Amino acid sequence: MYRFLASTRWIGWLLLVCLFAIAFAFLGNWQMDRREQALTEISHVQRNFDAAPIPFAQAKPLFEQLPADAKWTPVTLEGSYLAEDQTIVRNRISGSRPGYEVLVPFRTTDDTTVIVNRGFLPIGNENAGQPDSIPAPPDGTVKVQVRLKASEPKLDRGAPEGQLASIDLPAFAAKLDYPIATGSYGLMFLEDPAPATAPTQLQRPEEDEGPHLSYSFQWFAFGVLVFIGFGYAAKQQARINREDREEAAEAALRGEEPVLHQAHRMRKRPKKLVRRDGTPTDEAEEDAYLDELERRAAQHEPSGRPDAG
Repeated sequence: MYRFLASTRWIGWLLLVCLFAIAFAFLGNWQMDRREQALTEISHVQRNFDAAPIPFAQAKPLFEQLPADAKWTPVTLEGSYLAEDQTIVRNRISGSRPGYEVLVPFRTTDDTTVIVNRGFLPIGNENAGQPDSIPAPPDGTVKVQVRLKASEPKLDRGAPEGQLASIDLPAFAAKLDYPIATGSYGLMFLEDPAPATAPTQLQRPEEDEGPHLSYSFQWFAFGVLVFIGFGYAAKQQARINREDREEAAEAALRGEEPVLHQAHRMRKRPKKLVRRDGTPTDEAEEDAYLDELERRAAQHEPSGRPDAG
């Protein structure tokens, strides 16, 4: 019954089904990988974000190279801001609002300079391409509590003077005439003494893994469904072939021409009878003329068309 599966057409369909199944499996695994990344990020937030701050002396190596599991680690810094080298990072988003983030070098009491992100500023209304104003950091000795984040990758786009395209610490260091730690920076959440005005603090990271798990199940289901669809089509073809064989056997007993199944008749569709403008095609006119000749010959009527000679 299923010998037709060895035909070129059905082998081609099977290869196409396998290709789709492989693609769906790849997409399902990709969504699972994205879910794993989201869960890892959530674990970092849950473990580190609300932990007690550690002193800078203990956290100093983290500013040179930040391990992934140390992201969001709170650290206490003591020293002074180098306000003259303050800069802003463009194209940032906070709470669905576009704007800027303010970076300020901070020199600790042991003469190490790190970068502190003081927060977010919305797009200005007075001057295009920059915030209306940038609150100055506190003067003198300041105690600052920050959460650590790694340096961001370099972007293939520039930025106006006094701005950065991303928090690319090596690029920021190239603009300064003194060394800074380039492995990570601190996201400020507390300053003592607190200034009268300050940038808006960035929001806590969302602890939502997203729809990746359901998406992965959907892709895997699609991979199974294409095989189910192929099996259903093969079963239907086997049924059609069986019915045609039975019809052919019965027609042979009656001495009649067998009537093919509709699915087989559709493969022998009639010629196109009309053009796009609605007029009959040459083939349709010729067929109509021949049909008329046969009808008149059956009725012993003249054809009404003179001989070609």
